[in-house]
Amino acid sequence: MTNAKLGEALRLLGLDHAAARVYLTLLERAPAPLSAIAEAAGLSGAELTAAYGALVDAGLASAAEEGGDTVAPVPPTAGLEILARHRAAEVEESRIAVGGAFESFRRQRLAAYNDDLVEVVTGEAVGPRIRQAWASARDQIRQFESPPYFPLSSATRDALDTLARGVTQRVVYSRESLEHPGHLREVIEPCVEAGEQARVLPSVPVKLVIIDEAYALVSLSIKEADVHNTMLVVQPCGLLSALIALFEQSWLNALPFQGRTTRPGGLPPADRRLLWLLAGGASDEVIAREMGVSRRTLYRRLQILMARLGAANRFQMALQAQRSGWL
Repeated sequence: MTNAKLGEALRLLGLDHAAARVYLTLLERAPAPLSAIAEAAGLSGAELTAAYGALVDAGLASAAEEGGDTVAPVPPTAGLEILARHRAAEVEESRIAVGGAFESFRRQRLAAYNDDLVEVVTGEAVGPRIRQAWASARDQIRQFESPPYFPLSSATRDALDTLARGVTQRVVYSRESLEHPGHLREVIEPCVEAGEQARVLPSVPVKLVIIDEAYALVSLSIKEADVHNTMLVVQPCGLLSALIALFEQSWLNALPFQGRTTRPGGLPPADRRLLWLLAGGASDEVIAREMGVSRRTLYRRLQILMARLGAANRFQMALQAQRSGWL
């Protein structure tokens, strides 16, 4: 992985530019005196102290021994795993906080809350309101996407039309979205190829669409019954701010999905798609189905990729693939 790509990966994990620069310098020169690292990174004083402290707090560097000045990075495999776990914990805290807000909101009875802030949409009115929301977007749409899905045949076309108008779309998909029959090929990949920015998490805390900074659609779907026939329209208020913050934190921790385009390094699009499905947590059965191959062929491809990356297991393969810019 180039320094630029690693620097971007560190930024996505929550480190600022100065801390990322110090970490890259550590990887190239450590163990070495902190003063030498500072000189090579072009930092000094309070800026250096803050940057190196951020690396120590993130578990990516060791503190200098008492009475000494020599510093070293934590090996990237262990350090980045620790940092990723920290970010996952932050997402979980945000999810709990928003869940608490919803529970308090429910106890106060939606109908009596405030007609100017929250609207309850049910039944046949859900579809037209969803289409109206996509058509009203002017700047960006942020979305948590997961089954169950409202039976809206025009949903993919609406998303593509919105992208064509120049509206930024950032979507965090759940693993269930990948596993939903045909959804990856018929919905996710066409939107990504049209310019959608897509990422994936094992699960999303709520089905959500945020339109610009104006309002949000929150599904009150019943997962067990595969029913999506009630949603809230949340106008600007504390709840909308919490939903926006939850999305942004989840976006930072989600795995990027780049679609079918070929990247430098010669990795075939089919193999990169396989890696992304694997990193997204899809089962072998789902991966084989989406790839259109047998399980035996799938295992053979995995063995070839692990050998190419020098990985002993699938977890190592996913880490190495991300560092190589294949994910």
